[in-house]
Amino acid sequence: MSLLERIDAASEPEIEQGKRLIRANDHGGPSLGNRMARGWNRWSWRMPLGRRLTIKLATVPKDPVAGDKTVGEALLHGHVVHGSEQLDLDSLDFARADLSPPMFDYLHSFAWLRDLAAAATREKGGRLAEKLLHHWLDACAADPDQPSWRSELWGRRILFWTAYAPFILSSRDAAYRSALLTALARGARYVDRRADRAAAGVARITAWSGVVAAALLLEGGIVRYGRAEGGLLRALGEALHEDGGLVSRSPDEQLALVELLCQLRAIYIAGRRQMPERLQDALSGSVGALLGATLGDEALSSWQGGNMLSQRRLAAAIEGSGVPARPLRQPSGWGYQRLTARSAIVILDGAPPPPSRLFAGGCASTLAFEFSDGLSRLVVNCGGVGPWTGKLSPELAHALRFTAAHSTLTLGDRNSTAILDDGRLGKGVRQVEIVRDETGGTARIEGSHDGYVQRFGFTHQRLLNLGADGRELKGEDHLLSRRRKWRGDPIPFAARFHLGPGIEAATTADGQGALLRVRGGNAWQFRCRGGKLDVEDSLWVDGTGRPRGTSQLVISGEAPPEGLALSWLFQRAA
Repeated sequence: MSLLERIDAASEPEIEQGKRLIRANDHGGPSLGNRMARGWNRWSWRMPLGRRLTIKLATVPKDPVAGDKTVGEALLHGHVVHGSEQLDLDSLDFARADLSPPMFDYLHSFAWLRDLAAAATREKGGRLAEKLLHHWLDACAADPDQPSWRSELWGRRILFWTAYAPFILSSRDAAYRSALLTALARGARYVDRRADRAAAGVARITAWSGVVAAALLLEGGIVRYGRAEGGLLRALGEALHEDGGLVSRSPDEQLALVELLCQLRAIYIAGRRQMPERLQDALSGSVGALLGATLGDEALSSWQGGNMLSQRRLAAAIEGSGVPARPLRQPSGWGYQRLTARSAIVILDGAPPPPSRLFAGGCASTLAFEFSDGLSRLVVNCGGVGPWTGKLSPELAHALRFTAAHSTLTLGDRNSTAILDDGRLGKGVRQVEIVRDETGGTARIEGSHDGYVQRFGFTHQRLLNLGADGRELKGEDHLLSRRRKWRGDPIPFAARFHLGPGIEAATTADGQGALLRVRGGNAWQFRCRGGKLDVEDSLWVDGTGRPRGTSQLVISGEAPPEGLALSWLFQRAA
């Protein structure tokens, strides 16, 4: 009998209406037997590892997020592929300390079970999964001091072990099954005590999600449900803005959050519990915020040190959510303002950088924008390594956080928000004002920030107008003086427009324009006034964390004490 059949056989049979015995007007409380059973469950959940304790899964949820079939097929052929990294299964050692953080987390979270299930049947994939589980149990199960016992990793491991129990628990080896279930219960107790020690944000939400899963899916775990759900809701409240976007303002993390909440909903369904309204609202809001950060190629825009990631992964998360959400256009805390017209999409960073205490990779990108026409990315930010840490040198990864690595204006070759040598954010943008107007056939955003006021005495104001047909994007950049007297020298400025991959740019004879040839897309032209235009080298980090050479349009000059006005235009040539 298979695991699912055993679970079905062990579940409580339905009792027809009228056939259930009910104690009416009973004020004596639970019976002695019920009290003893509840006490046993509570004690067994907390007790240390013991050989005589029988641990069972009460039910098995279905993972609603589809895996990557290509990655799963690679596993079947003996290779672990994650991003642009690859390991051979024959030489895989779970105790290795030299794995990159993304590969380490992918292996030890068992997220690869999702990809394996997309490519293999339970019988075929189960043999491989059980073999790898044997290795993990031998290397890691007994030592809580290992990095693989981080709270957020245990949270993810509980989610994937329970969702793919048919792949990892169909073995006839009773000792292996007992060892795995014992490790699962021990891990649940461990993360229950340490979930709040995980870093605030997605990591802490993940840890508490594992505790909720154990409470709903392990027999006897329900006694911990109230505490688990309370911890989860508290972690979500600390990490999310009211609009559904993460405080970290990272689209990469937002995608991970959506995937996590999809799994949680499936766990509530399997556990026959109503998902709390706050969790349902968090799922709906997080999907809308995530969609609001996508461009015309249906991949993520590049913000807060992230990159476009995988289109397939994004599509799988949205489909798995089952949420009929629309892209968030006018966010509050999430900050990514969205303009659309026909095939054109503009995304503007309309908020201060995230606080360093909640996100270590915050960028000085205020009032930068990205712009796509259909599948073509015209204006981008340079992006960042995202989850693929180690792909770029530390120096380059640090520089990609600078204002100059984003499509916005820099003043005095300084960041709008200081980025300190230790990686933390310093002084800079504290207030951002945004005004939208979508009347009269055009979509207009006017934004300003105070990042340069203290150092230079200027407010940076940016205006964007997207035509109703999506064929024209007009922009203005103003430096507004906030000092009555300014005796200093003019300050150099540079307004940068980093171009997407595959775009060739050539300046016009008058030095005030450029022709843009878009590979596989429409040709565009660029015009500007108020500074000198040049085409310079740039780079763009793709979805696997690899830098690719591109170009950038740069309007440069000097800002006089009374202020500055630049105007520029992107217009489709045909």
